[in-house]
Amino acid sequence: MHSPSCLPARAGLPGKWKSQVLAAALLTFFCILQVQAQVLNWQTDFARAKAAATESRRFMLLDFTGSDWCPWCIRMDKEVFERPAFADFAAKHLVLVKLDFPRGKPQPPAEKVQNEQLAQKFKIQGYPTYVLLDTAGNEVRRQEGYLPGGPVEFIRWLGLPSPVSAGVR
Repeated sequence: MHSPSCLPARAGLPGKWKSQVLAAALLTFFCILQVQAQVLNWQTDFARAKAAATESRRFMLLDFTGSDWCPWCIRMDKEVFERPAFADFAAKHLVLVKLDFPRGKPQPPAEKVQNEQLAQKFKIQGYPTYVLLDTAGNEVRRQEGYLPGGPVEFIRWLGLPSPVSAGVR
């Protein structure tokens, strides 16, 4: 008795099937490359990020997070920051800074001190907290806690004009 199969019983695939399988494999390969190309560049050194924001005339987004223990932080990462729509937007408009407060992961001592100082400076009360800074480093707005709605709602919350209309190039 033969088991059900979608492929012909012959040893090889017919020419038409070979080209369809090859096309599907290539399409999958290019889709994987597209997703990988949209990895976000989160910086952890605030001073370097600020210099990059000033030089590129982009806004800075500070992400105060507890990456290994805060469920709302982890949810925002998955629902917003790991999505292509946000990655595309951020690449054009933002310098991203992750200020992490892990409980189980090791962290360089200088980074830990920097993050604690910035949490005091920006009066962070809980996680996640997102602070948007203009090109001069002034706070524009903040979001405390989880923001539902995925990347579209988060981008809307940012409220940024396009770089050209804001004089940013």
